[in-house]
Amino acid sequence: MGEVKSPERTRPEAAPASAAPLYASRQKVYPKAVRGRVRLAKWLILALCLGLYYTVPLIRWDRGPDLPNQAVLVDLSHGRLFFFWFEIWPQEVYYLTGLLMLGAIGLFAATSLFGRVWCGFACPQTVWTDLFMLVERRIQGDRNARMKLDLQPWTGEWLRKKALTHAVWLGIAMATGGAWIMYFDDALDLTPRFFTGRASLENYVFFGLFTATTYLLAGWAREQVCTYMCPWPRFQAAMLDENSLVVTYRAWRGEPRGKAKAQGIGDCVDCRACVHVCPTGIDIRDGQQMECIGCGLCIDACDDVMGRLGRPQGLVAFETLVNLAASEAAAKPVAPGPQRQACGMQARKPLRILRPRTLVYAGVLGLVVAVMAGAWLLRETTSLAVIRDRAPIFVRLADGGTRNAYTLKVGDKTRGIETYSLVLDGPAGLQMTVQDAEYDPAGQPVLFTRPDGITQWRVLVAAPRGLRLPESVPVTFRLVDARGHTEVRTASVFLGPKP
Repeated sequence: MGEVKSPERTRPEAAPASAAPLYASRQKVYPKAVRGRVRLAKWLILALCLGLYYTVPLIRWDRGPDLPNQAVLVDLSHGRLFFFWFEIWPQEVYYLTGLLMLGAIGLFAATSLFGRVWCGFACPQTVWTDLFMLVERRIQGDRNARMKLDLQPWTGEWLRKKALTHAVWLGIAMATGGAWIMYFDDALDLTPRFFTGRASLENYVFFGLFTATTYLLAGWAREQVCTYMCPWPRFQAAMLDENSLVVTYRAWRGEPRGKAKAQGIGDCVDCRACVHVCPTGIDIRDGQQMECIGCGLCIDACDDVMGRLGRPQGLVAFETLVNLAASEAAAKPVAPGPQRQACGMQARKPLRILRPRTLVYAGVLGLVVAVMAGAWLLRETTSLAVIRDRAPIFVRLADGGTRNAYTLKVGDKTRGIETYSLVLDGPAGLQMTVQDAEYDPAGQPVLFTRPDGITQWRVLVAAPRGLRLPESVPVTFRLVDARGHTEVRTASVFLGPKP
């Protein structure tokens, strides 16, 4: 569906394309500080997100010898992804695909229920921009002070405040880049190497990359990222419907606007407090807009004004469009005032959680979780890869026989050393030899695994002279444990000359 519009007010029609300029300079936004329940919730979520991001690489997790003791780590040197007690190998990348699917579907479900809750509260762009704006306010002052500062000439005060602001921004950006590379290299080992110049080139490159992007996106670009760079606003309206909880302006209460002491007007006194606190600089009274990130700071600003005027709060609120239309219809015959407000609020209905859209999202989420859980429970701890030599495809022996060579790679995802007998299933008469391997009393080669690693074995399979075989014969290699149970098997082929 297209962009959801408020039933009360829509944005004015745009000018014809021929009259619109191809380029317009950015109008800098100066968000004002605000206090309230929504702002408090945003501070708590910000502290949680930043706390997790900066501290998770420092959490230790004992995995035994020769393995990193970091709880969350993308270990490129060992080819592993460690997440506390989970360990994902490169060939298990489908688990990451499942996690990405869960994240995407979960975001769709959250959007259908609560609007752009991700954008307004937990998106990294929002979190770091909030942090940068907090620093800016502490040093340069609130909205009016920052606007006056930008209009001043380059005095000593101007230089001092601007330099200190950008210095703190760069410090935060460097901490962000430093924390990022710790997710790919053991944090306690990387830190001394990084500061003494002994870290790898990749570490310094990615540190610089994330430092620069954090500084530019959170310090300079800000709302332009959400409006022009991020694709999510373009299609998030497809997840919304009339039952989604979004930031809305109750025009049936606020209109017509006027001074607080005027007669026959609504509750909106046109103070523009909601505009002054908006991080993207929009007017929520114009209805649903692509630039709105759903942060809800305009709610706190409006509630503060309504409280000081002695009027009911909630002129701007999280509301569904169904309730907005119903409350407007209920209040329409009544003149502005307390009676009109009471009629409108009585028409509100509870948030409808269970509806076709959310049930579909819940079903898909459950299916993906079930598939991933089943795959993890049935996950094999031993793997066997067979690579047959291609040059040459076979060797003619001195006695007239034929031989193929294979490379076997045995992966063990456990912490102990496992012992298996290697069995070849194929035509009778084929002879198997494993280089550097011991043999059991039955004459089968014995292979030892490396804990949480891969062992490689060279296997030679020969067809003696006189054994008549087709040009291509299917064979199977099996690893058999001490109880005679086949742990894993892998098929291959034995190639020879044409009969």
